[in-house]
Amino acid sequence: MNPSTLSAIKLQVRSVMKQRLADLPQHYVESQSAKVFDTISKFKPYVDAKRVAVYLSMPSGEIQTDSIVRHALTSGKQVFVPYLHKSGLRRGDGPARLMDMVSLKNIEDYESLQRDKWGIPSIDPATVDERKRSVGELVGKQSEDVSLDLILMPGVAFDIQPTPKTIRRLGHGGGFYDYFLHRYALAASPEERTTNGRPAVLLYALAFEKQLLCSEDGESVPVEPHDQPIDGLILGNGQIEESAKSGENHNELS
Repeated sequence: MNPSTLSAIKLQVRSVMKQRLADLPQHYVESQSAKVFDTISKFKPYVDAKRVAVYLSMPSGEIQTDSIVRHALTSGKQVFVPYLHKSGLRRGDGPARLMDMVSLKNIEDYESLQRDKWGIPSIDPATVDERKRSVGELVGKQSEDVSLDLILMPGVAFDIQPTPKTIRRLGHGGGFYDYFLHRYALAASPEERTTNGRPAVLLYALAFEKQLLCSEDGESVPVEPHDQPIDGLILGNGQIEESAKSGENHNELS
């Protein structure tokens, strides 16, 4: 399939799914988010993680992460959240904006974040120099890279390829996570990379049951060569789906 056709299919799937997510009643969002939190709080990779990156959620249309962020902070974990900034790259050399993961200091710091136009709590650019970062480059300034143990990601749609079992993710279309993971892998030391060059950090997504597409219904996630499969998916019914290699070691509660 040629790239333009694949891009068109991605746009169509995103459009259908975003409308589906916009129509979710708030009680469904709250109940599935609560179940995800309950599952995460007992999930061994999360319990054992010292440094966790987690997306900050929109008010609706995706699994809410407020409880996860608060639990991680009060459990003594270092919590990192997405921060979007200008890349400083020349036109044609890469995207105009990049995503990095920057640290929260404590609960008070988290509660002080102001919401952006999408209702997402956002890091004040004036405070970034005071924070740890997962990739040191930021607006031309360098800092020490901080490795992560677990990244909890959002997404629009997911599916499961059976042989070998692989969890595939369709993002919102900005490519922020794909490019972040590429940069993260480049910044990692050799011992922090897997045999295929991926960063040795666990990638788990959080999703409503309705975001998991079913091949029997003729639905699937279109993928391109740069789209990375993820290690696992934690669903709003408490179910944990994992890619084959991850499932051998991680699908357990503490």
